[in-house]
Amino acid sequence: MNAVTRRIVIGTAAVSMALSVAACGKAGDSDSGSGNGGDGKTIGLLLPENKTTRYETFDRPIIEAKIKALCSDCEVKYNNAAQDTETQKKQFDALVTQGVKVIILDSVDYKATKSWVQQAEKKGVKVVAYDRLAEGPISAYVSYDNEKIGRLQGEGLVKALGDKAKDANVVMINGSPTDPNAPLFKKGAHSVLDTQVKKVVYEQDIPDWSPDEANKKMGAAIDSLGKDGFQGVYSANDGMAGGIITALSKQGIKVPVGGQDAELAGLQRILKGDQAFTIYKQIKPEAETTAEIAVRLLKGEKIDDLVPTKVTSLTGEFKDIPAKLYDAQVVTKENIGSTIIADGVYEAAALCAGEYKAACDAAGIK
Repeated sequence: MNAVTRRIVIGTAAVSMALSVAACGKAGDSDSGSGNGGDGKTIGLLLPENKTTRYETFDRPIIEAKIKALCSDCEVKYNNAAQDTETQKKQFDALVTQGVKVIILDSVDYKATKSWVQQAEKKGVKVVAYDRLAEGPISAYVSYDNEKIGRLQGEGLVKALGDKAKDANVVMINGSPTDPNAPLFKKGAHSVLDTQVKKVVYEQDIPDWSPDEANKKMGAAIDSLGKDGFQGVYSANDGMAGGIITALSKQGIKVPVGGQDAELAGLQRILKGDQAFTIYKQIKPEAETTAEIAVRLLKGEKIDDLVPTKVTSLTGEFKDIPAKLYDAQVVTKENIGSTIIADGVYEAAALCAGEYKAACDAAGIK
């Protein structure tokens, strides 16, 4: 695991130690808590994958710690689906069978969840959609304004292109088609790029947000367009940006590449000048709000003040889902210090280790 400080994003070290008494399941485990799910003190937590470092590094420990802080005798039954829909279905069904009454669900494939959530509702189980809006009669949804994030990504790339933007051809490497956030990122990015660059000349969706697949598609784009056939690359997240930049570097190509998630490796590429920007989403508010909603639902308390807006599912079938959507911001070399470091997402010592020390010094990060 990357060396990170949880001073602000995850809380104090003492709070994070709640992990030791919270659940610690692995993908495929059916029970990572010690309590009986039917005792009214258990909350299920299902995360979708572990290729993106944020889930195990931030989301899970923050949610578990906040649940413990709000409900000291509550247990968390945790599972990670490792990007497999059938695995997640088994994990979800097991929680329902065990009598768990509240499940926090970050879905692998949002379309697949409809029948799961419907069956759970019939048994009195409340489902909180976390980060990704699942299909079905969801009790609450907590995420970001994902179309706005896409617009921020588009604007970040246009700014990185500078005066060349209006004449620039752009490659778009989008996120997983099974993730409901991916088309929103894409839609938001297109709303900017379609009007402010010359043309999107190559575009691919990448299953499972795979950096390796993004690398291959970038290689295919170079083969198709030529080394001078594009002037910038939109990448839906930092992991894929890493694969894309590797493909570009192999061919000696240097163009602006954006990303998302403020992963440590992405931030280091930004410092080094290989990546133009990332999108910083403060995970702590999203995760802690979700935890508080889950605890209140478990106790039969109202959640209206935590979910001030309403959303409709991506298919349009489920309307008026209570929701809380957080904002995000573009991070470049110029503001890493005032955002990522100031908020304690990573310690300067971790960000500036080894070959990145000189770049940190140049950026005033200490």
